[in-house]
Amino acid sequence: MTLKKLGVKVDFQGSMKGDVSMTMPLNLVLVRHGESEGNVAQALVKKGDSSLMAKLDAVHTQEWRLSPRGCNQAAAAGEWLRREFPAGFTRYLTSWYARAIETAGLLEMPGAEWLLHPMLSERDWGRLSSATAEQRATGEMAENLARRERDGVWWRPGGGESLADVLDRLHAFFDSLHREQSNGSVIIVCHGEVMWAVRVLIERMTPQRFRDLDRSRRNLDRIHNGHILHYTRINPEGATDVRTRLDWMRSICPWDPARSTNDWQTIQRPVFTGPELLAMVEQHRRFLEE
Repeated sequence: MTLKKLGVKVDFQGSMKGDVSMTMPLNLVLVRHGESEGNVAQALVKKGDSSLMAKLDAVHTQEWRLSPRGCNQAAAAGEWLRREFPAGFTRYLTSWYARAIETAGLLEMPGAEWLLHPMLSERDWGRLSSATAEQRATGEMAENLARRERDGVWWRPGGGESLADVLDRLHAFFDSLHREQSNGSVIIVCHGEVMWAVRVLIERMTPQRFRDLDRSRRNLDRIHNGHILHYTRINPEGATDVRTRLDWMRSICPWDPARSTNDWQTIQRPVFTGPELLAMVEQHRRFLEE
């Protein structure tokens, strides 16, 4: 039986109203898998070359491996992690997709015992995952892609998941971290879209904030292959200051630090007054007045 069914009101960050008190882990580290065969194929598709994608379409995307560059990115991430976390982690988790599993192994974390978790799997891109350049440019798929910017977190590729769908499944996953790892440090190897969903949940991003970051082409705003996000409840400037929420975050691209901010940032979760909410909705068109 879940805590919600027991009538306990849960704050996603860990503070709870009722007789039970649990928090997120002391440290939560997310690692995006290194560059995969699929990443290479998709880049080629955008240039009009669908030959590699046609080969990959023979198997489910779960089977796509890392490229040689992706292996090097994973090794660089492992070097950074071993230096920053010499004591390791209390829980090691990876998506059950081959590119994430391969990345986890190449991190070479001493003594790690990895658990594969289905809820950490890549966002399902449906028919788009192995589409050729021609398929993307015509018909229903082209119309669907044209709606991506309009729909934001609610956009769903044909036969696939929206980011809102990923948010929903991650809620159940984080419930287990509340129960089992409130005093631990957890590492998760997963996928870019899963990491964006985690950011939306933990940082309480508004749809507009996510849209702005999703549209941005600044390297510092992206989650690159082999990228690391580190959230913590421990004040980086004073270890005796331990919060009930994950209040600090740093973004690291170990194989090219110029692509990431690297420094600790305090998480600013937005709250709004009534007038601010009304001002927010004034950005949207009112159709009944036309």
